[in-house]
Amino acid sequence: MWEGLSRSYNKEPYTIRRMLTEGAVKVGDKRAVFVGVDAYEAAGGVILRDLFVHDHGGWLQDVALLDRLAREKLREAAEALRAEGWKWSEIAIDFPYGHTNGLRRLPASYAPISEEEQARYDAALAEYNALSDEHEGADDLPEEVDHRMAELEKEIASVDERPAIYDPDEIARAGIFVSIDHAGALKVERGFVRPEDEASTTVTEISADGGAARAGNGLDGAIVGDAIGARTDGSSSADDETEISAKLSDRLLSELTAHRTLALRLALANDPDAAFLAATHALALKSFYGSGHFDGCIEVETKSVFLGSYAPGLADTPVARANDEANGHWQLRLPKRSQDLWDWLLKADRDATAGLFAYCVGQSVNALQLPHDRRLRALEHADQLAEHLGLDMSAHWAPTAESYFGKVTKARILAAVREAKGEATAQMIDHLKKADMATEAERLLQGTGWLPEPLRTASLEAAADAQTGEIGEGEALPDFLVEDDGDTLTDAEEDEPHAAAAE
Repeated sequence: MWEGLSRSYNKEPYTIRRMLTEGAVKVGDKRAVFVGVDAYEAAGGVILRDLFVHDHGGWLQDVALLDRLAREKLREAAEALRAEGWKWSEIAIDFPYGHTNGLRRLPASYAPISEEEQARYDAALAEYNALSDEHEGADDLPEEVDHRMAELEKEIASVDERPAIYDPDEIARAGIFVSIDHAGALKVERGFVRPEDEASTTVTEISADGGAARAGNGLDGAIVGDAIGARTDGSSSADDETEISAKLSDRLLSELTAHRTLALRLALANDPDAAFLAATHALALKSFYGSGHFDGCIEVETKSVFLGSYAPGLADTPVARANDEANGHWQLRLPKRSQDLWDWLLKADRDATAGLFAYCVGQSVNALQLPHDRRLRALEHADQLAEHLGLDMSAHWAPTAESYFGKVTKARILAAVREAKGEATAQMIDHLKKADMATEAERLLQGTGWLPEPLRTASLEAAADAQTGEIGEGEALPDFLVEDDGDTLTDAEEDEPHAAAAE
């Protein structure tokens, strides 16, 4: 590296730091937080530290060792949790988004809290809200207030996050997913049942050729009994005109049910409320009870494309966590058996039915743009839907060196900076190498709300004009024009040779 720098024109401190730490992991990485720096060093891991500026703990050099320690710790945690009675467990540093699709989530109950605990909870929540309102908008909280709010958060969490209680019989065929959350803490997702582990149940259905199910009907049973009695009484069964059969011909059965199907179509077309209920029933069956069969007469289906393989790290985003919470909310509210869903919908209020309908429809959205899939009309419709919803992707995504700038050309990086900050700012970084340019672009565009074209909503884009112009008062200079203490280099200082590292 020393030899390479001696031949390079770019010897700024941030460039040297980037070269030294390339491929390393920051101490703030969720794997490092989960394993712990002490455990990493005890296993022989090396930490690189910066002697000249604050490095937030340094960089872990042995990434393979860190991953191994993280998996070992996850495996130990999973084995301890299996003692609760779970049938299986899976571990991963990161699970792809959507890894629980197709699995049933067990309903859970929670231990009741005493009147004393409820009173403490209410008091803590009221005090926390009062302190939040009192110091709303303050840049820094007083130390004593910050300490008190932390205590109140623990008090509230002790009630809100009390452990879930599951049916022991259900636990015996369910499992858990064990991973690391975005903050570096152990993440345990309990109570998921695979389709092959579902308890086998026999549902009596009316078969096409009559059978035992029809024998349960009073009228059919009487007819069958009369027919059998006629035969046992010695009367002739050869006379087709006098024999009464419980079975209709397949052709007649199809003819009658065709009339009924058409009548149901007309009746449903004239009853929007019933149609909405029937559509919600069909969509919920597919979304929450999809196990290879369809238990409804409304043939409306949705598909939900798997997104985890297209965007690494998607599961750690706030929007993914919110979507998972919505899925869990409905899984725990809906009845366990698909046969009970219709009755549940009839008893549910309009808000609950509408919420379920909206969730199921939402999960069917596919706005993916793939090179091998020419879906121009579908993508146009996605734009129209985003317009109608007023979707602002800047609330869910921001351009960084990792998420965008490191994956596009230098020309695109400069175009983004030029669009968001003006030509003068773009010219200030146009001489940098690709990696350095990506890092500077991330810093310069932070908080601007700039989005690449595929993520833009036209109406919002028109409403917000791009900020352009020369760097003025309050405009942050790029890191390579600023010393580590924040002082801008003068022209004379720029001409002076850099001090040697030994000095």
